[in-house]
Amino acid sequence: MQKKTPDYDNVFKTMKMKHKRLFVSVINDVFGRNYPRDVKVEILPSEGYLTENETADGSKEIEEQVSDFLIRIGSEIYLLECQSYDDGSMAIRIAEYAFIVARQFATWDIGHATIPMPRFSIIYVKRTDRTPKTTTITFTFPDGQTVDYQSDNVILADFTKEKIVEKRLFPYIPFYIARYEKEIASEGNIEKAVEELTYFRDELVRLHQEGELSDDELVDLKGFVNTIITHITNGNKNEERLVNIMGGTIIETESERLIRLGRTQMIVELGQEDGLDDRAILKRLQEKIGLSKEEAEIYFKKYGKQLV
Repeated sequence: MQKKTPDYDNVFKTMKMKHKRLFVSVINDVFGRNYPRDVKVEILPSEGYLTENETADGSKEIEEQVSDFLIRIGSEIYLLECQSYDDGSMAIRIAEYAFIVARQFATWDIGHATIPMPRFSIIYVKRTDRTPKTTTITFTFPDGQTVDYQSDNVILADFTKEKIVEKRLFPYIPFYIARYEKEIASEGNIEKAVEELTYFRDELVRLHQEGELSDDELVDLKGFVNTIITHITNGNKNEERLVNIMGGTIIETESERLIRLGRTQMIVELGQEDGLDDRAILKRLQEKIGLSKEEAEIYFKKYGKQLV
């Protein structure tokens, strides 16, 4: 049976809604900026546009498309689009997104309008022979003038794990495993994937301990990684081994999250009332809720006394 799991786009969109702070380093790297990581970040409404698509039976249907990530820092507007495959319509879609944004911030008076275009970049999760290094939109005018609206693409396959951690490009981590999709999905040799997942897990835990990642950011980043893993493995024999490296859970609904938090708090409180020591409570959290050791410690600190 085909397993229903959130895909790459859902992970990207969930991450940007819950953890927009993590994208500041991405903006800095992609666009050559130097914003502090605590700079004010504003998520702009992703106003959609309508497009007509042909269905399998030849009829037409209208779909609303919504841009992935519109963000404002100060007076600058940025558009990031996460793409998991090569798409010939990508440039025209970016143009449509850009004009939607430009229309929101245009200024005009009698006989004149100024239309500011946002800075944009496409993040390609996977690379093929057709993946372009740049995206260019060429505007042509009746008098023969042409203007190229261009940006370098981000191709995650070009990034090493060390570079991602060094530059704090946390939103790239969940998608890193996609470079091993063929081996993971076909149940081939996954030792390299295991090694690199272990590296990311250890670095995320280290950065959390040093205060660079919050409790929620650590837990969710590990969960996002596992969501991509379950998407790729689709229940094959590699899934359990890979998911266990990160620990935690895949993306949850709000009701599922509240149930998990409630159970976690109850286990901590009851354990303390029963006189269990810290280690016994941590072990119970791991066994009953399925938390990793690091996650169990985080929730123990949140709901119980401080670890000694």
